[in-house]
Amino acid sequence: MTSYDTLTDVLKSRYSCRAFRPDPVPDDTISKIVQAARHVPSWCNAQPWQVTITKGAATDHFREVMTQTAQKGTVPQPDLDWPSKYSGDYADRRRACGFQLYDAVGIEKSDRAARMAQMLRNYTFFDAPHVAILHSPTELGPYGAMDTGGFVTAFTLAATALGIATIPQAAIAGYAPQVREHLEIASDRLILCAISFGYADENAPINTFRTTRADPADIIDWKS
Repeated sequence: MTSYDTLTDVLKSRYSCRAFRPDPVPDDTISKIVQAARHVPSWCNAQPWQVTITKGAATDHFREVMTQTAQKGTVPQPDLDWPSKYSGDYADRRRACGFQLYDAVGIEKSDRAARMAQMLRNYTFFDAPHVAILHSPTELGPYGAMDTGGFVTAFTLAATALGIATIPQAAIAGYAPQVREHLEIASDRLILCAISFGYADENAPINTFRTTRADPADIIDWKS
């Protein structure tokens, strides 16, 4: 098997896990994930990413804070603006993913209460024993955020290779002020996203569906 085949297998194996077992991931395994992820490229080798990782009681406390923040209707204040809209293929893919999720857990499209309850699962981190908050320097703006996106990808792939399930979550970044205050993250850092991680509950129906990907022909615009 070539290195390309190995990489492709890991890429195809990765998925967004939405049900975790409570078992904690050993510290040395988490360190190995970061050890691999840190090798991604960044502009001028700035390496702007930093990651705040919770475990044990810290995860449980953070889970409570985020759930309470969402349940009381707090207005989101993300450090980076949400997308202005999803249109065309982007809207179609987003809609298809949502329908797959609801179908997997038996939620009818018309059941708004059940859909809201499922949405709030974001703030429990889907019961994951760990959550990583990714942040970058405000002074580097979108370029620091873009570089950190590469770190997010590498983190999830390294975790997959080690048998650890992950789900990157933009929803948590919607409450950037609360995240920053609770985890004592400096005000000169942009809260970009969370990655909840741990061992997958392989018996959970919500972990059974997989999203599709566009073909290379739909991605590449050749010029010659």
